[in-house]
Amino acid sequence: MVLLALAGAFVSCIAIGVGYGEQLDDPSIQAFLTTIGISLVLAGIFYLLGRKGVAKLFRREALCLIGLSWFLATIVGAIPYVLTVEGCDLTDAIFESSSGLTTTGATAFQDFADFPKSLLFWRSLSQWVGGLGVVVFFVAILSSLGAGAKILFSNESSGTSSDFDHGRIQSGAFNLMLYYLGISIACMLCYKMGGMDWFQAMNHAMTTIATGGFSTESGSFEDFNSPTLEWIAVIFMALSATTFVYMIRLFKGRTEILRHNNEVYWFYAFLIAATALLTLYLVELNGELPDHDMIRTAAFQTVSIITTTGYASTNFDVWLPPAKMLLMILMFIGGCSGSTAGGVKVVRIVIALHAVKRSIIHAFRPNITVPMRMGGKVLNEQAIQSVTIFLMLMVTLQILSMLFISANEPNVSFLAVFSCVQATLFNIGPGFDLVGPTENFHFLRGSTKVFLSVLMTLGRLELYAVLVLFIPSAWKQYS
Repeated sequence: MVLLALAGAFVSCIAIGVGYGEQLDDPSIQAFLTTIGISLVLAGIFYLLGRKGVAKLFRREALCLIGLSWFLATIVGAIPYVLTVEGCDLTDAIFESSSGLTTTGATAFQDFADFPKSLLFWRSLSQWVGGLGVVVFFVAILSSLGAGAKILFSNESSGTSSDFDHGRIQSGAFNLMLYYLGISIACMLCYKMGGMDWFQAMNHAMTTIATGGFSTESGSFEDFNSPTLEWIAVIFMALSATTFVYMIRLFKGRTEILRHNNEVYWFYAFLIAATALLTLYLVELNGELPDHDMIRTAAFQTVSIITTTGYASTNFDVWLPPAKMLLMILMFIGGCSGSTAGGVKVVRIVIALHAVKRSIIHAFRPNITVPMRMGGKVLNEQAIQSVTIFLMLMVTLQILSMLFISANEPNVSFLAVFSCVQATLFNIGPGFDLVGPTENFHFLRGSTKVFLSVLMTLGRLELYAVLVLFIPSAWKQYS
């Protein structure tokens, strides 16, 4: 099903390419035709292999399906780059494909703005599909999954099946798709009215709502030099990093949820506070009083980084160290759960802060009971422990990844190594130093780019659906 969905996506890329003047015998169109053929053949092989299988999915099968589906989609999605871009290295193609599907937005190509329209459209479309989730799309349309749909949705997206009021997870996932499509169209129309042409508006709408950050322009939003477009992007990036189910309920008039969702309030509090701090840092950098341009620049980069979109309206790599430190913290935090944003998610940060506060209280009042609430509900100890373990895993993985890359890239600075891991594991896109907003990842060794591609998928699937593939005891001992 995933391969068939990808084949459909490639058909739309051909339609866009032909619509913008590409010929059927052009290398780009031939590349997509070849990729469609490969996708259909693989889909047929997998169907034949599994046609006698039991039509039920349990947790182990769901985790295996999710992890392998993303890796397979990454490899298939890399084929158009290999066949279209002259002299394209396979590792560059895999990196670009992974960056697209995981909505990271980092690029390994120096001249992507010269790509044919069909390939540019695929870069953006891959982020749009990956934003909501490769698996979530077919969960919404495949009713035969039954109870397995809940397991798939809960592990593939950053939301949970309990977020929905519906008896069937397909109904909830379908509503998510409708909201996702609706907000994407609204964003595209706003970009068009703001001055982009239809192709630019369509591509940037997909990558904005997916919080992906791929642009059709080499300089991202800086090339447009338009305050109007930047404010439009700020609004839609923030909306896309807000829990989708929360927004759907608001649109349905269920205003009572305004009293409960602490995560959304914390997210916007972080956003506003960081914008104010960045504005002060820019005042210090420029030696001038804050004006509209300074506030807009601070707001744009704050929202772009905390939502893990990764657009750039300026080269923030030349900012003061405190400003760059703040951006690094925002990269780690990310957006809300159940949105398209990356990072460790605001809800985990808030729970961790509450846990620290409770530990401090217990230090001098060990017998007191301090309940922890989130979203109007009391958290149980298992939920608190899972958040703590997840954060420890992420930090540990970040440290180990830095050790590997520094050994593999001995001539790369510490800041660049740190940025490589930070930008890919948390699905940000740009980093600092050699991988700053005006640079790319092309200079890295092939093995490093493949490793970073795996990190992107780990971050997008929040570790477990990928890690379980590499732990044999999970399959043998706990069958």
